[in-house]
Amino acid sequence: MVDQVPRIVTVWCPEWPVVAAGTPPDEPVAVLRANRVIARSPAAIEAGVEAGDRRRSAQATCPVLTLVDHDPERDARAFEPIIRVVADMAPRLDVVEPGCVCLLARGPSRYFGGDEPMARHMADVVAATTGAPVGVGVADGRATSAIAARRAARTADGVVVVPPGGSPDYVRQLPVAWLRELGEISPDLVDLFHRLGLRTLGRLAELDAGDVLARFGAEGLHAHRLAGGDDARPTAAVDPPPEWWVEESFLEPVEQLDSVVFVGKRLADTLSAQLAEEGRVCVRLVVIAETEHGERSERAWYRDQGLSAAAMVERLRWQLEGWVAQPSGISGGISLIRLVPDEVRGDDGVQAGLWGGRSQADHDAARAIVRLAGLVGEEAVRVPVWVGGRLPTERYRWVPATAVDLDDPSGRLDRGEGPWPGGMPAPSPAVVPTEPVPVEILDGDGAVVRVNGRGGVSAPPATLATNSARQAIVAWAGPWPIEQRWWSTDRARRLARFQVVTDEGVAHLLGVEQQQWSILATYS
Repeated sequence: MVDQVPRIVTVWCPEWPVVAAGTPPDEPVAVLRANRVIARSPAAIEAGVEAGDRRRSAQATCPVLTLVDHDPERDARAFEPIIRVVADMAPRLDVVEPGCVCLLARGPSRYFGGDEPMARHMADVVAATTGAPVGVGVADGRATSAIAARRAARTADGVVVVPPGGSPDYVRQLPVAWLRELGEISPDLVDLFHRLGLRTLGRLAELDAGDVLARFGAEGLHAHRLAGGDDARPTAAVDPPPEWWVEESFLEPVEQLDSVVFVGKRLADTLSAQLAEEGRVCVRLVVIAETEHGERSERAWYRDQGLSAAAMVERLRWQLEGWVAQPSGISGGISLIRLVPDEVRGDDGVQAGLWGGRSQADHDAARAIVRLAGLVGEEAVRVPVWVGGRLPTERYRWVPATAVDLDDPSGRLDRGEGPWPGGMPAPSPAVVPTEPVPVEILDGDGAVVRVNGRGGVSAPPATLATNSARQAIVAWAGPWPIEQRWWSTDRARRLARFQVVTDEGVAHLLGVEQQQWSILATYS
């Protein structure tokens, strides 16, 4: 029910990764993650650089664009002063991500004399701290408040206050793409809504909730609730039972943050396992750290999709690095860390891919590739892209890593649905040499096996001979002739393929072209 939805304040710092990078606002700057733009300076926005642009597209749009690699730890450290400023006005707040915090409006609104004065004061204080644009939104529910904050950042005063009970009317005419911008609904589902003609949040909210659940599942039902302004999730739950807490006390205070984070990883794994046993997932995590001299850092981190063990560790690191980086710093080693699942919900059981989907290691690898390309040059770091073909060496092409989306490999590795007549059936070879390896295929009398224009074999293959060794062929199949680009005088190819198994148990895909044998690929 709408009357049960709490009033929420969201403070939104747009393009925060650029602000955290400390670049001048009058210079065109873009922050990249996996070769895609995730944040832009005002000058870059004015030049036409769009969020989501690939590296080369952004550089083509703005040749003088300065590119900065994304650094989540840097974002978190730079956001710590904002958290402290907001915490002075309302100690119990949720850090959604670096650049965004939210809190209950009830207490601060009473203190400042209403939602409007509170929001204006908060916007002024945060803007004075960051020196950059800020948006403060006040509305019923997290989602509407987050939308209001993002829209407020585009206004002159940086404040949007939605009247109590007005969230459904406020979001009704907004494009359904706002669900994607909030980050709570997958882009694929948002695109599906758009293709089905549900182009505004109001159109989506008009559908029957049961029909939406039956057609789109739990995520669709969540989108339906957000579209109707019926976002009744509180910012804080009751204190959890002590058995849900995990903590570690150090007999000897630890001064190295990496050592503390390593222990935090073990605690996060334990906490995630405990919640998983009960079919729950943590959406609001309180991280507490104390030093040997009694100094204390406490932050609440919120993520609607749930916090995995890796996400918990990431937020622990952000909090500790931001704490230590403050001018006052800490006076001693860390003696205690505690992870408290302050708000949990039932696990919706999101279906992952066969191999578990994208992991934190995948994201770390993508960041490492981008940094390596920056060190040794764009052309020196390459990744495979599926282009299709009948021969193993033709199916993939190596391209510069900066030219593709490293966060979504499906686009460059998707084999599509088009057939390749004459291509070899599954399974695909495991090893494909860059260039075919010349060999000789001999018959039982030691003569080279020849293949005529009609695919006739002079004798059964008996031996595979290389420069260094000979292996007996115990099984073979073929030939499978293929003629490619017969219309081109310089690119035409005509060859026959064979599969052989040697006495060492190794299977090869062989090719013979102009009576010259070679290993095209190896199966095992």
